[in-house]
Amino acid sequence: MTEFSYAAPTEIYPLRLPDGAANRGTVFLKPAIDHPRFTVGEYTYASAFDPPDDWAARLAPYLFDFSPERLSIGKFCQIADGVRFVTASANHRYDGISSYPFAIFGGGGMENRPSLPDAGPDTHIGHDVWIGQGATLLPGARLGNGVIVGAGAVVSGTVADYTIVAGNPGRVVRQRFSAAQTAELNQIAWWDWPIELILAHEAQIMGGDVSALAAVSPK
Repeated sequence: MTEFSYAAPTEIYPLRLPDGAANRGTVFLKPAIDHPRFTVGEYTYASAFDPPDDWAARLAPYLFDFSPERLSIGKFCQIADGVRFVTASANHRYDGISSYPFAIFGGGGMENRPSLPDAGPDTHIGHDVWIGQGATLLPGARLGNGVIVGAGAVVSGTVADYTIVAGNPGRVVRQRFSAAQTAELNQIAWWDWPIELILAHEAQIMGGDVSALAAVSPK
């Protein structure tokens, strides 16, 4: 098998500028994020034209250390500049007369205050998901494997595997593969292969022939 030199998933800055310096505008998120409610798979990267010191706060500004919900992102995802995950801790109550969060400004303890909403749902992003520039993912969004989110889209709810979604509100543009092909791709699960095997079969992974990819799968 051909020997490949590839960025290790433990590298925060996997890209290098022509002078050899680290390109701080693109990071592998797994080593870049230290947050108890935010988990990311290997090789998932995010980019920003004004790279922050705290990538967790940039991507999910309402996900606090004490938040009851979680944000999980799979392997090999691609997150463009300006993407935001609006997690459940951003919510206000809207089932009564006022939506004002009196509790956060004092007047007693926070626990069981009537002006705070109940704990909200987790947000989950599958493997090999591409989220375009400026997209917003709303609380409880669940994106399947291989989903593509168009630039500026506002996405909520569940998006099926290998679906393209765009617009505000987000709407399905089309399915990338047939139901049978999607099931086969999830069975192949190339994102779980060793990186050397992935690179050796880069052409099949990037091509559109599911049967060709299945033929080189070790499973």
